Amino acid sequence: MYHSAKQLLELCEQQKKTIYQVVIEEECKTSGFTPEKIYSQMKEVLEVMEKSSQDGLNKKTSSLSGMIGGDAKRVYEYQKKTKTLLGAIPNQAMAMAFSTSEINASMGKIVAAPTAGASGILPAVLMSLKEHLRLKEEDLIHALLVAVGIGQIIGQNATFAGAEGGCQVECGSAASMAAAAAVFAAGGNNEQILHGASIALINIMGLVCDPIAGLVEFPCALRNASGTLNALSSADLALAGVQSVIPFDEVVDAMYKVGKALPETLRETGLGGVAATETGCSIRKNLFKEGE
Repeated sequence: MYHSAKQLLELCEQQKKTIYQVVIEEECKTSGFTPEKIYSQMKEVLEVMEKSSQDGLNKKTSSLSGMIGGDAKRVYEYQKKTKTLLGAIPNQAMAMAFSTSEINASMGKIVAAPTAGASGILPAVLMSLKEHLRLKEEDLIHALLVAVGIGQIIGQNATFAGAEGGCQVECGSAASMAAAAAVFAAGGNNEQILHGASIALINIMGLVCDPIAGLVEFPCALRNASGTLNALSSADLALAGVQSVIPFDEVVDAMYKVGKALPETLRETGLGGVAATETGCSIRKNLFKEGE
């Protein structure tokens, strides 16, 4: 079993395999499942991801608090009607990230990849790749397995909990996983996959977790949208030959240390950042009828 990116790369080199092939082989060993069973599970995951990334595009989906809702539809319609600054693909991807965030906040079915708060990033990237690169289901499953491998390394050596490490370990990890999947799907090699994953983590290093009223809604949904662009841009940089000077394992370690250094108020407590602004506090009081 690999516990680091270095070990994962070594296994790939020794066995002359891609990252997804090593991931599925190791998963078979640890779970006792057959490759067919794992492929079946990944297919189910993709189906949920696709649905959550699409459901909010054509109808307004509001959170239970009413704090977020309808932005997926707004962005999706905007890119269809207007010559956008970024172009259609990035805007479609952001719309899909908003969609999953809104489905999550309205108690719909999502895949926590790696967390509910960051659940919009990987589906948005994968579904954007599906459309843009005309990927088949098998291609998407392989890309998803690459993301799994990156997530396993982060999970073993750091954390996915915003309460422990801020939003950098949630949206940062999701963007890192998605960037790795994107590099693979676009034909990048194993080294480029890890460079893309590293760049995405570095780009979001130090991001605080400050959900208003402690709810995974705002600014979480915005960060899913920007995290999606982070993943795609990091993948493009890696595919262009840009390399991370710091190896992935060291980036993960640095992220973990940065998260531990963040004050408690900036780690999902809802006591700092935008959650502690006058408006943020007012929303919390109104939602929970504080002082009555």
